[in-house]
Parts: sequence; C-alpha cells; structure tokens
Amino acid sequence: MQNYNSKFKICLSLILSFAMWLLVFSFYFLASCAVVDFVKPDKPPYYRQLRETYGRTHLKESTSAEVLAVIRSSERELLSQSKSVVASSGQKKRTYRTWFNMVAFDEDELTARRKYLLVINERPKLLFTEPWEGVRYDSEMVLGGDVLDEPYANENARRIAILSRVLENVRKDIDEVGSDNKMLGICGMVINQALETVLVKLDSSPALAVRLSGPAGLDFSHTSFGSGKIQMLIEDDVVTVKMMLGSFVKFFEKRLEPRPVEEEVEEN
Repeated sequence: MQNYNSKFKICLSLILSFAMWLLVFSFYFLASCAVVDFVKPDKPPYYRQLRETYGRTHLKESTSAEVLAVIRSSERELLSQSKSVVASSGQKKRTYRTWFNMVAFDEDELTARRKYLLVINERPKLLFTEPWEGVRYDSEMVLGGDVLDEPYANENARRIAILSRVLENVRKDIDEVGSDNKMLGICGMVINQALETVLVKLDSSPALAVRLSGPAGLDFSHTSFGSGKIQMLIEDDVVTVKMMLGSFVKFFEKRLEPRPVEEEVEEN
C-alpha cells in the first residue's frame, strides 16, 4: 500500500509539472504570435503617405477638383463629402490604427480654406513594440478678421480666442461629413476632448497661452491617452496647430515624425 501511494505521488507530480510547462509554453507561444502580428509589415497607407497626402493640399490655392484627385492615400479609404467638405478615412483593425485627411473649402471661391490630418493609434503596450496608444493631430486653416483683428486685452487672450475658433471649425467641418461615417464622428470626439481640455487649462491659467507658440508647446493631461502637447502658430491669416497625445508626445520636441512600427520593419 505504501509503495502504491509513493508511485501515485510521483505520477501526480509528473502530471502537474507537465501541466505547468504546457501552460508556460502556451503563454509564450501566444505572446510571440501577438508580437509577430504587430511587427510584420502592414498594408499601406503608412503614416508617411498620409503626411504626403496632407501636404498636397495648399490653402487658398488647391481647388475642390484638385483635392478630390489626391486626398485618398489608399483605395481602402472611405470618401465622405458635402458641398464644402471632403474627407478620406480609414482603419486598420490588426494594427489598431484609425485616420482621416479632411479639407474644407471656401464656398464662394471653392479653394481649400482648412485642412486636417488625424492619426489614432490604439495599439496596447506589448513588450518592446512601439508606438503604443497615441494621437497625432495637424491642421491648417485660414481665419478671418472677425477673430484675428478683434481688440483683445492682451496677446494671450487673442491666442485663446483663436484656439477656440479652431475647435469651432473642427466641430463644424466634421459635422458636415460625419453623419454617414461613424468613424469620423469618433475621431471628432477625440479632437474635441483634447482641445477642450487645453481650453479649460488656459481658462484657469491664461498666462500659459504664451507656450502655444514655443517649440516645446503647451503640456496638458488627457483622460484617455495621458500626456499631451500642443503648438499653435499664427502667420498672417493662417493658423497651424500640431497636437500629440500618449506615446507620440516624445516625438514632439525631437521634431521627428512618429512612424508606425510596420513602416520601420518594411524599411529595414
């Protein structure tokens, strides 16, 4: 009987050891599959191509016909348009990326008056894969004298008023084309939440608005993506805004472009 109990304990120990090693092997196998899925080259468009598309539109010059001819970075993108706004958006579920290029036109001259680029990366943190969750927003827009030439108490008050107009235009333009494209509506919510957060911070500390024009930008905290930075430059009647959230923030001060991991792998 004693010999039987001893053999039973040995068998049980072997079974438990085998189960433990099987569990460990399964964990590493699944993790390695996930890493491979993240780092293997993805299909275009890549971030570089989205930036190139954004750069092809020139404010006050590009016509609606010219923009329609170049706004799509890939045939996989969805085109949405109204009488005065056109947007091309896409999503990569495997790499957790969502983006859009959008242009709004002067209703009389039919030339580009505002342009936007948004890239959202929702890739979760996994080993050494970068970038993680992050957002990159760029916009350029022509503003009128009703906001630029108004008498303000000081330059910081002017900056805050201009940024408020930027947010107002973002909302208006996305509403134009977001009714038949839920993805654009979600992207609009991300921009809206971030810019509102900045404006709340400036409302409590208006003196911080001076940092908007600096090379390091203005720091702020975002509820979903953590740290954020924003810069706003004003040249004549053109206002340029650049904003980064989450893992993209580290590229802000380096003056480099955040490149998705699939593009880096392809180039290597």
